[in-house]
Amino acid sequence: MDSSADKKLQKVPKVAKVKNKTPAEIQITAEQLLREAKERDLEIVPPPPKQKISDPDELAEYQLRKRKAFEDSIRKNRAVISNWIKYAQWEESQKEIQRARSVYERALDVDHRNVTLWLKYAEMEMRHRQINHARNLWDRAVSILPRVNQFWYKYSYMEEMLGNIPGTRQIFERWMEWEPDEQPWLTYIKFELRYKELERARNIYERFVIVHPEIKNWVRYARFEEQNGYISNARKVYERSVEFYGEEYMDEKLFVAFAKFEENQREHDRVRVIYKYALDHIPKEKAQELFKNYTIHEKKYGDRAGIEDVIVSKRRFQYEEEVKSNPHNYDAWFDYLRLMESEGNIDVTREVYERSIANVPPSKEKRYWRRYIYLWINYALYEELEVGDMDQTRQVYQACIQLIPHKVFTFAKIWLLAAQFEIRQKNLTAARKLLFAELETILGDIARARAIYEIAINQPRLDMPEVIWKGYIDFEIEQEEFENARQLYERLLERTQHVKVWISFAKFEQSYNSTEQARHVYDKANKALQHSEEKEERLMLLEAWKDFEETYGDDLSREKVEKQLPKKVKKRRKIQTETGADGGWEEYYDYIFPTNEAAQPHLRLLEMAKKWKQKNETSEAVPVSCDS
Repeated sequence: MDSSADKKLQKVPKVAKVKNKTPAEIQITAEQLLREAKERDLEIVPPPPKQKISDPDELAEYQLRKRKAFEDSIRKNRAVISNWIKYAQWEESQKEIQRARSVYERALDVDHRNVTLWLKYAEMEMRHRQINHARNLWDRAVSILPRVNQFWYKYSYMEEMLGNIPGTRQIFERWMEWEPDEQPWLTYIKFELRYKELERARNIYERFVIVHPEIKNWVRYARFEEQNGYISNARKVYERSVEFYGEEYMDEKLFVAFAKFEENQREHDRVRVIYKYALDHIPKEKAQELFKNYTIHEKKYGDRAGIEDVIVSKRRFQYEEEVKSNPHNYDAWFDYLRLMESEGNIDVTREVYERSIANVPPSKEKRYWRRYIYLWINYALYEELEVGDMDQTRQVYQACIQLIPHKVFTFAKIWLLAAQFEIRQKNLTAARKLLFAELETILGDIARARAIYEIAINQPRLDMPEVIWKGYIDFEIEQEEFENARQLYERLLERTQHVKVWISFAKFEQSYNSTEQARHVYDKANKALQHSEEKEERLMLLEAWKDFEETYGDDLSREKVEKQLPKKVKKRRKIQTETGADGGWEEYYDYIFPTNEAAQPHLRLLEMAKKWKQKNETSEAVPVSCDS
């Protein structure tokens, strides 16, 4: 039985066969098992026993042992600042402040740029109320590491808590000399506001917006003035900020803030001016908030016209962007011009027309010019029908005709429209000139065109002869026949002595010949107009001559003209009504030229009598004294 029992005991247990030998989806490492055991506290290590020291010798032995351990750890690796900090904190816990201070100083010799080391050192001094030590320590820290804002914050906070306000202000001033980022400036401003030093805070803001000229800082400055009741100062800050950024660096945020400020002051007209100015100078893609706020303002405080004005402004911006991206997109110009015409602002509409016609097609092919010519036609019709400026209409037609390259192609429509305009003005001669003389010029028959001009100026009756003469003279100048143009001026002056003809003649000589020849024409004209009853015309001539001498003359020539300028005197004359009755007297101004004054000596007598009268009136005015 014993042997059978031993056999049973010697049997080896069967090993379970692993049917699936593929690796598990989730692999568990030994490191993971240890970490989980630690988290579940499967192996709880009992804390070390507390040591109670009751004997001074035992305490000294304990301190010696701890210091030796700290010194050993420091000798192993001096660069580990955490060992130095633990060492100093332990000395502090032992009430050995001087030893702790020594440890911190030794640590600073190792790494004087360690921010944590300075902070722990200074905080220890403050905990033990060693104010002068802490102050000296902060002073050293900000001198060595002036870019560490934390030192400045704690230093200024300590001084303020001690009630040393001038010292705190001095710390802030030292800090600001380094031009730190935005927050230190705002902290300095809040410090001054805590003590109601508004003027000091204002001066800090002045320096702040120069060092950090961001828009949000200008807005902060303006809101500071507004919150303290200085409305005019706040407005000046906004105006200065707009001027500071100029047109090159404009931003919609600044104008939105400015407009909202004026809206708070109920200055709605100012708000509209700000929005319109900004929308005129900021590109459309950068002005979405402006449009949005402008529309909201007009819905709240404006009328129907104001809301429509916002919509028109937005559409104007869209058209501006289109014509900037493609100046030769004439359809966009047409839409833009229709919008401007509907607004009714003549000057702005005229400016847009001038900008549109300045975009001449780059190719001299008629198909590229067809749409462009209609800009000129619309411009002329606008000036004639909407504005009623016939001279401007005529100038538009003439400029268009001169611009078209007639030797390559022409547009009969523009000739007919210009001629029909002259017919509406009852100027048949000008119409004939457009339909014949210019036609001959286009065809290149110069002699025939000159013959037509000669026939025109020799007509006994003309509605506007000056147009024909001017056209003939301009024709000769275009042909560079300057002698022919001079002869035409002389022939015209035989018919009329009008001052504008003389001035035009002089300018012609100045431009195409010489200044001396122009001076001769001015002198000749002055002599011709000496006996004219139209004194204003002679004055106009002398003023034109004076302007000429200011540019091209010398002191002698200028003095010569100055001596011939007239005196302006006030006179009286009788007036009569339409029925012939006496209507009393009226005052008017007359011009006395030096040549006329010399011929009328009685004028000098009158002047002397007037001076004598004024002198007597002055002598008779004796002051009267009052005795009490």
